[in-house]
Amino acid sequence: GGPRSTPNLGIRTPGPSGPTTGPAGGTSPLTPNLDGPGPFAGAFAPAGSGPAGPAGPQAPGGPGNAGGPGGADGGPPRMSDDTAVLTPQFPAAGPGSGAGDNVSGDTLTSGIPVVPAEHRKAGPQSPFQGPDLTPRIPDNPMGTGPAGPGGFAAQTPEPTARTAPESAAAKAPAKKGRSKLVLLCVAAVCLLGLAYGAGLLMNHSDVPKGTTVLGVDIGGGTKEDGVEKLDAALGERAKAPLQLSVDGKKTQLAPDKAGLSLDSQATVRAAAGSDYNPVSVIGSLFGGKRDIDPVIPVDQEKLGVALTDLAGASGSASNGTIKFVPGKAVPVPGKAGKALDANQSMGSVRDAYRAQVETGRSATVELPVATRRPTISQAELDRAMKEFAEPAMSGLITIKAGPKAIQFGPDRSLPKILSMVAVDGKLVDHYDKKAIDTLCEGVFDGIMITKADGSKHQLSADDVALAMKGALLGKTPVERTVTIDLNGNG
Repeated sequence: GGPRSTPNLGIRTPGPSGPTTGPAGGTSPLTPNLDGPGPFAGAFAPAGSGPAGPAGPQAPGGPGNAGGPGGADGGPPRMSDDTAVLTPQFPAAGPGSGAGDNVSGDTLTSGIPVVPAEHRKAGPQSPFQGPDLTPRIPDNPMGTGPAGPGGFAAQTPEPTARTAPESAAAKAPAKKGRSKLVLLCVAAVCLLGLAYGAGLLMNHSDVPKGTTVLGVDIGGGTKEDGVEKLDAALGERAKAPLQLSVDGKKTQLAPDKAGLSLDSQATVRAAAGSDYNPVSVIGSLFGGKRDIDPVIPVDQEKLGVALTDLAGASGSASNGTIKFVPGKAVPVPGKAGKALDANQSMGSVRDAYRAQVETGRSATVELPVATRRPTISQAELDRAMKEFAEPAMSGLITIKAGPKAIQFGPDRSLPKILSMVAVDGKLVDHYDKKAIDTLCEGVFDGIMITKADGSKHQLSADDVALAMKGALLGKTPVERTVTIDLNGNG
């Protein structure tokens, strides 16, 4: 079919498809001519030999002539370009050189272009110098680069990345000042640890040393010692009456009646026990103080009752009631005015007592007041007079228990016992138990009452008051005489 056309430089010729048997062995025109023209000329030839010598390829019968192994006289046929896998090709000889020794240098063998010799990097000559098999990529697919048509531009080597020199600071040894700083820190920590341990060993008391309550030192001893010290220093001020003012009127309120007190035992219990706080432990070695707040409990119910009673006795407002005077009952209408606001006053009284305990000074505290109208109407006042007060004061009553009896009359005893109190807009009869005990003067001593469960108890003022309630409403002497049942009554 004739010789194959040479492809344009830069266009890859399709390689062999399917499995191949590898590079072909033997001698062929595609094998580099080690003795002929080219980079291998004379590299391996012995002295006196050459292309024209007796054994050279140009000699008669040589591999390159007609009578040689590669000639047309029946030697092996030329190998196709596609079968020379990765076989390097040399550039074609110029005009006038021998023909047929090599395949054209422009031919692509297995898709790898051959770089012309003039564009190869010069290097030291070696007896084993051979073709450069490194593929070269043209600047331009059409082969029109800086080297001209069919040429390749010289490859500029990339600059080698330089490693940054190691900094002088990294090479320099650690400064001695840092080692001294570390040693100082370690010494300080050890010193603090020793001081902390010494503080724990020296403080074995129930109440740690340096413990104070309102400036009173209670530390360094037992709990009992702490209570005694606290009571001795703060006991008097904790019992002093509060100075109050209600609508311009001064009055006093005893702390024990208002449910206010200083609980010394609870305060010492709160201060007792080991304190493991490093600041407190180390500070105790140098006279440090640990302040504890006093425990001041407040009985809210008792304080409310005390302020309610104080509101009734102070201020310009009053409620309707009935007074029992010798021989008769007298109605007293209520009137509007200012009175103590018991609910708002609880906080003021509590704060005033705490300040008195802490400072020892008893200052007058102005309590809040509010305008109040009477809760007992005139109609309720008239009803209470007719249904209870007038019958109660109409004559003597007799109370009997077993073999003993006692009488209460309207002229002396009943006015001491009876009163009326306002409860939810109603007037309710009230009996003074202390007055009953005083008037009985042991009359019923030894008289026992048996309850329904079989238990017994001494006849008391409560039993007498319950019997009086029925007798006061009687109209005849018989109805105004009541015998207390000693078997199951109460």
